[in-house]
Amino acid sequence: MFVITSIAETICIHPTLFYQSTKTSVHQEIDKKYPNRVLMDIGLVICRYGDVLQIGDGMCVPGDGSSHHEVVFRLVMFRPFVEEVCVGVIRDCNEEGMMVSLGEFFHDIFIPAYWMLRPSTYDEKSGLWVWTPDYGDDEEDQDGEDEQRFDMEKGAEIRFKVKSINFTQVTNTAKGMQATTTSTTARLPHGSSAGFNSSTSNARAGDGDGDDNLDNRPVRKRSASVDLSDSVKIPASMHIIASICEDGLGLVSWWSNQEDEDVEEEGDIAEEYIKDGELDNYEGGEEEVVEGYEQ
Repeated sequence: MFVITSIAETICIHPTLFYQSTKTSVHQEIDKKYPNRVLMDIGLVICRYGDVLQIGDGMCVPGDGSSHHEVVFRLVMFRPFVEEVCVGVIRDCNEEGMMVSLGEFFHDIFIPAYWMLRPSTYDEKSGLWVWTPDYGDDEEDQDGEDEQRFDMEKGAEIRFKVKSINFTQVTNTAKGMQATTTSTTARLPHGSSAGFNSSTSNARAGDGDGDDNLDNRPVRKRSASVDLSDSVKIPASMHIIASICEDGLGLVSWWSNQEDEDVEEEGDIAEEYIKDGELDNYEGGEEEVVEGYEQ
């Protein structure tokens, strides 16, 4: 999810900063310019990583009293890889899909309707997406219809899988405002068509040959320029398309209940053994239980 990237950039130091060391001034300029900024085809900058690696000699430009230095430094970038599973929070819902936030720093994650768990429908009355799984039992469906309705409420934690990462660059040209998008997606297997499970099957394909390893790498595609002169909303510089169309994905509460019950049951059994003084006869989680009670 987070990567470290080396950047080479010309840093301008204003004369008012000449009283301190060049290294300190360079650090201040980097911290002021880069955090919370999207670098095309790289990711979202989180912060500077460590000290600068290299600082070149200062150069003066005619008409400018600042000192210009060629600097090499490292940045911590947010860029999840394709097929990575993350946990976010549902921010908003509409008929087209669901918007998700990741932490408090990235809010441009979209889960389209065709990547929802099936069967899922959009409830216009509540404004939420609803998953209604079909277990194939007609009698159970008639008796317990309410139990099979799983609402994806706003503010709930949701587990999703990254399907594509899109970078959009907006420029003003003679024809107007133009947007160019670069997308990174999973490569489809040979002889297959686009489908919901194509990227998953591709991740499992291959027998270790060189050609198969190349096929497993993500594909980067650049779209043609799109005219945004009449558009009211400018697209985000970086946005992610995600999916919950697999088992284990969706709201975290859906899949964690059984795990919590198993852990709680194991803890109750261990506690009974401890009270009876028969901890040696307990085979599961002995060391963890003992340490917890000692603390």
